[in-house]
Amino acid sequence: MSNSHPLRPYTAVGEIDHVHILSDHVGVLMNGEEYSDVTFIVEKKRFPAHRVILAARCQYFRALLYGGMRESQPEAEIPLQDTTAEAFTMLLKYIYTGRATLRDEKEEVLLDFLSLAHKYGFPELEDSTSEYLCTILNIQNVCMTYDVASLYLLPKLTCMCCMFMDRNAQEVLSSEGFLSLSKPALLSIVLRDSFAAPEKDIFQALMNWCKHNPKENHAEIMQAVRLPLMSLTELLNVVRPSGLLSPDAILDAIKVRSESRDMDLNYRGMLIPGENIATMKYGAQVVKGELKAALLDGDTQNYDLDHGFSRHPIDDDCRSGIEIKLGQPSIINHIRILLWDRDSRSYSYYIEVSMDELDWIRVIDHSKYLCRSWQKLYFPARVCRMEEKTP
Repeated sequence: MSNSHPLRPYTAVGEIDHVHILSDHVGVLMNGEEYSDVTFIVEKKRFPAHRVILAARCQYFRALLYGGMRESQPEAEIPLQDTTAEAFTMLLKYIYTGRATLRDEKEEVLLDFLSLAHKYGFPELEDSTSEYLCTILNIQNVCMTYDVASLYLLPKLTCMCCMFMDRNAQEVLSSEGFLSLSKPALLSIVLRDSFAAPEKDIFQALMNWCKHNPKENHAEIMQAVRLPLMSLTELLNVVRPSGLLSPDAILDAIKVRSESRDMDLNYRGMLIPGENIATMKYGAQVVKGELKAALLDGDTQNYDLDHGFSRHPIDDDCRSGIEIKLGQPSIINHIRILLWDRDSRSYSYYIEVSMDELDWIRVIDHSKYLCRSWQKLYFPARVCRMEEKTP
């Protein structure tokens, strides 16, 4: 005859772990009037609590309840203005039980909950909530999530928001959340080179933000627009009628655009760390070179004299080469190439990058070296659309 027992098994010989029972018993006290000696008022709702439990779990409440208030006071009501009842309910549950359920809550409540975890000094709760928010980012919530993450200096959540916004820049610009960004968060987003939306779209989104936030310094916001990246038609028919930028600023942009090298313009580009963007997956294509698909299929193991590699003729003027057009302007600082190594030949080469196929910048020059096999090449990060390797 068996007898089931509700207790969990020992974690080790001579060790008893009934923490779950302790959590359940203390959790019963939450929101109960019995034994409570302090009440919080949040959005006109009353939350009875126990000073000793709050003080044991949180330095903030320890200072609040036993520092600035008389310990002998039998009952106290404390209004809290910086939170919602839903978020405070979640916090009390965590304080009393060590548990919190995030998956069924709205993003606004989760961000309020994250704010409380930060304010009241629960770093583990702050980290766990941040990790969960990383998994539910979408166009509707990414802006307000980024605002909170950057305010509280949460590096992982901030980074995930940035990556999401970079890959969905145009959708983010047209979202309602973009209009509600704080000025510091707004500027930190649009000033990044990797926020790669057309400059006209960025200008119009910032113009809408200025209308939505009339008390802010609009001149400072408009400085984030890279006017030289806009066409003459856009400058005259979109920027000028808005009245947000002076005629001199528009003329200066036209002057910069007409007098600068194309590759000296401050372009924006997609940033996809750690991935090969010269593939068909990302829309790349071989403009010059034979067996074009082989270069973009990602297979660097199976090649011989007949297949598995791209090649090009070597002309007397050394202007032939393999030219790749990326799917979109991209920020790159690293190229790996595999030179033919099925025999003893060596090669000299250089690599140039361009945005328009007219103005080329040389980023690697191995024209005076004899090279073989894998080449792992690093150079200062640049925005480009075209790459060319020339022998």
